[in-house]
Amino acid sequence: MLLLELKKVFEVTGQSLDIDGSLPVSELEEMQPYVTFAAPVAVKGSVKNRAGVVALDMTVTARLDQTCDRCLKAFEREYVRGFSHTLVTSLANESDEDDSEFEDYVVCPDNKLDIGELALTDLMLEMPTKVLCKEDCKGLCPVCGKDLNEGECGCE
Repeated sequence: MLLLELKKVFEVTGQSLDIDGSLPVSELEEMQPYVTFAAPVAVKGSVKNRAGVVALDMTVTARLDQTCDRCLKAFEREYVRGFSHTLVTSLANESDEDDSEFEDYVVCPDNKLDIGELALTDLMLEMPTKVLCKEDCKGLCPVCGKDLNEGECGCE
């Protein structure tokens, strides 16, 4: 958990807070077997109050142990993604049924934000649905199961 205390940032125009932290692999084990992290997830960025609007800009870096969806080979890949959010302490119409106009805001109750949870959520939403070891992976022969990246198998 990377908890940010944002009270000063919300209250003082021009105030900023730098972010430089990481989520240890031991805290990420609950995401297995869907995602296996090979290293801690790094989160860097800043929160700034610009004219009363609090903006979060962060870069999330994660190395994952993955399996190719075509040839089933295990490999490791690093993902670096940038994210931006507008932070608010509450929404004006919290009881409103249609809150689609507020979906771009991240609510920080009690002026606190778990940046680790937000970073992981953002990262998971950006992950590809099909994972390949390389862009031109040929996969496995549907008849004999030979890895076609290593050469032809001879099946018809």
